[in-house]
Amino acid sequence: MTSLLSPTLALADLPAAPASAAGPASGPAAAFEWPPSTRLRYRLSGNYRGPVEGRASVEWRRDGTHYQVAMDLEIGAPFAPLVTRHAVSDGDITPEGLAPRRYDEETRVALRDAHRLTVHMDADAVRLADGALAPRPSGLQDSVSQFVQLTWLYTREPQRLVPGQVVMLALALPRSVEPWVYDVVGRETLDTPAGPVATVHLVPRRPPQAGRVLTAEIWIAPSLQYLPVRILVRRDAATYVDLSLDHLPQQAEPGR
Repeated sequence: MTSLLSPTLALADLPAAPASAAGPASGPAAAFEWPPSTRLRYRLSGNYRGPVEGRASVEWRRDGTHYQVAMDLEIGAPFAPLVTRHAVSDGDITPEGLAPRRYDEETRVALRDAHRLTVHMDADAVRLADGALAPRPSGLQDSVSQFVQLTWLYTREPQRLVPGQVVMLALALPRSVEPWVYDVVGRETLDTPAGPVATVHLVPRRPPQAGRVLTAEIWIAPSLQYLPVRILVRRDAATYVDLSLDHLPQQAEPGR
């Protein structure tokens, strides 16, 4: 299968999506059109055995009813990064949102061999990275597809993106399939390349579990097509990366 992330669909010269590209929709079940191929670039800061800086991106690709979402993180200098992680969700676009079929993750730490994990999500079962099988629950997402699935959810049902509301996703993680609950905790204005942007802050209900499960706090911007403008990923209290939007979203022409 040809990758949707091939150079023939490069986004380097695409126009930025304006801050007013999409505002809050009114009423439940608003009409939704999947966004064209989109790239978000982030400035990375955090702590990994000391303060770190780097770069990150989230890239959404679609080809008919087939999608890919790729997330790349790079910690350290561009010419000699300390840690890189490349994660890709691949699957189908359905009336119920995204339906992942495969999740791949590769982590490289300086002077060590790459560590690769793959999760296969079939119609009835999920094959975890260690080969174990788990039933596939309805609405299943993975660590990367969840960000685009939340865009789909909140564009259709913006009334759920108010403080006090919750959203629950079933997530296929490399070692387990688990329910994941996010609390909508408040509204915040963040500085972005487009200027101050109003966001809504989502916090996962469970704490991070060192060496096992990463958690991600998310700041969603209704005026930027409900895309995440900040993502705070924690491994434990002392190890985290904070991704802040560094450029306006780049998008292909509608239909691409």
